[in-house]
Amino acid sequence: MHKYLRAVGFSKLRKKSELKKLLKRILKEAENKRYVSLSDESIAVEYDKKISESTGIVVYGEYADDVEFNFEYFYPYVNGMNVSSHEEVTVEKRYDKDSYEGICDDIKLGISTIFYLQNQMEYVKLVNANEFPVTRTSVTLAAFSVDGSIMLPLNKTTIQRQNNEQVEKNRTKLIEAARNGDEEAMENLTLDDIDTYSAISRKIRSEDVYSLVDTYFMPYGIECDHYSVLGEIIDYHTEINSLTKELIYIITINCNGLIFDVCINKKDLVGEPAVKRRFKGIIWMQGRINFIK
Repeated sequence: MHKYLRAVGFSKLRKKSELKKLLKRILKEAENKRYVSLSDESIAVEYDKKISESTGIVVYGEYADDVEFNFEYFYPYVNGMNVSSHEEVTVEKRYDKDSYEGICDDIKLGISTIFYLQNQMEYVKLVNANEFPVTRTSVTLAAFSVDGSIMLPLNKTTIQRQNNEQVEKNRTKLIEAARNGDEEAMENLTLDDIDTYSAISRKIRSEDVYSLVDTYFMPYGIECDHYSVLGEIIDYHTEINSLTKELIYIITINCNGLIFDVCINKKDLVGEPAVKRRFKGIIWMQGRINFIK
């Protein structure tokens, strides 16, 4: 059973027999079917059925002799609405199944963002045609969560917000320079981190950590595409699972300058989302590489 099925509105799905019934329905009612030839002369296929306006479920398998469909795995997906990054992306195949992870080194975060690749068929076709890597790409990120909460925003003045934006711009420039080998930029980043650590260590004795930390983006657990995030809500809307009629939230957040959508079942979200409030939770990151030809 896929953990994040409940995020798209299948919270009552418990038995394997119910899951098999759902997967058979997806194979029968799929709106989109994507095919690609593999190196062993078999044909990989994805059956894609929409569950709500922005979400759906993909069933992946292969046809070895053009006769029988061999099921391999399935996963839910959510389509992001915003371009999250224009940085270079590399792709690596997962060791446990025939799927792929994207790796994006976005300077806004200062760490590599790893995400489950949604449009793997398009990627494989480009590789087969010797057209990858593509020089011009962007990434649209989206995520699932089954454990989230809404937090109040920090009470900032307009001047404080402007100062924070300028600090972020300066830090981004330093990170970019450090990536290019600028030793002075590396030293400045190290000193900034030491100053930040000292300031937080001093204030944490009398203040709550979430009044000091506005947003964060950190790896979580042993899965490389799972993160613990805290981000400012810049937009949100609700959607309804067309099969179960459960309500789900699609929340757009700004996390350290990285903008992406988070899909979560209303039952799993503590609090009411609102613009300028903050979303805190554990997410499974997905993404789509936009190949600009």
